[in-house]
Amino acid sequence: MITLVTGGARSGKSSFAESLYKDKKDVAYIATSKITDGEMEDRIRLHRESRPSYWRTFEGNYDLDRALGEERYYLLDCITVLTSNIMYDMTKDEERISMELQKSVEDTIYNELKALIDAVNDSGLELVMVTNEVGDSLVPGYHISRVFRDIQGRINQRIASISDRVYLVCCGIPVKLK
Repeated sequence: MITLVTGGARSGKSSFAESLYKDKKDVAYIATSKITDGEMEDRIRLHRESRPSYWRTFEGNYDLDRALGEERYYLLDCITVLTSNIMYDMTKDEERISMELQKSVEDTIYNELKALIDAVNDSGLELVMVTNEVGDSLVPGYHISRVFRDIQGRINQRIASISDRVYLVCCGIPVKLK
């Protein structure tokens, strides 16, 4: 069972995703954030404190299928940060990101997620993934921001199409879309 949870910033999507496993002990949390500054360190600490201490944590953005272990339930939070990290790794030296490079970034992200999804499905496990709905705002004023928004939007579409369930969380209220 593959579930995608989407919503805006501070919509309650992570809390909802975690609540899907609230009574489960055998959960692995796949964390995609990196500590880059004090603010990110605080955010990561708050996320850690919000989930049960007995959930195992796997940190990474690549080879996500390595996160699979003895647990039956997996929660990836979040695809948006994964996208940002991979996009940065692949484009950090570029002032303008060509269409070819944009496609390469998108395909790299999709392939990382698809490998995890395939491994989960092949093993009869469950996976919940969290992502941000990035297209409900103003058009970003900078090229790289627009490229990020476009890649993230397409990744969300591609992952939603292969997910069994999709939820949109707005104001803390989950709405089942699929």
